[in-house]
Amino acid sequence: MITINVTTRDGDRQQIDGVEGTALMEMLRDAGLGIDGTCGGMCSCGSCHVYIANGASLAEQSEDEHDMLEGMAEIVEVRPSSRLSCQVMLKPEMDGLEVEVAPQF
Repeated sequence: MITINVTTRDGDRQQIDGVEGTALMEMLRDAGLGIDGTCGGMCSCGSCHVYIANGASLAEQSEDEHDMLEGMAEIVEVRPSSRLSCQVMLKPEMDGLEVEVAPQF
């Protein structure tokens, strides 16, 4: 199991467990932490926006993810640590990852 430390929009902290190869979005959605994943992981809605703690070892953003985040910047705070959780696949080295659920837009 891979444990993720999540700060919700309300500032509450929770730990959730996931399985390698699962999208972070699925973990957050299934735990009821305010992530919708409306597009089902197709990188086209932005409803799974999160902030990942600095220093996390993640794959680079795809062009599609970058473009979606760039487009969202006019309506919600996009930080250097912003990611679409549908594009973050769990790996063992992510155990203990710190994630903050971004505001809804």
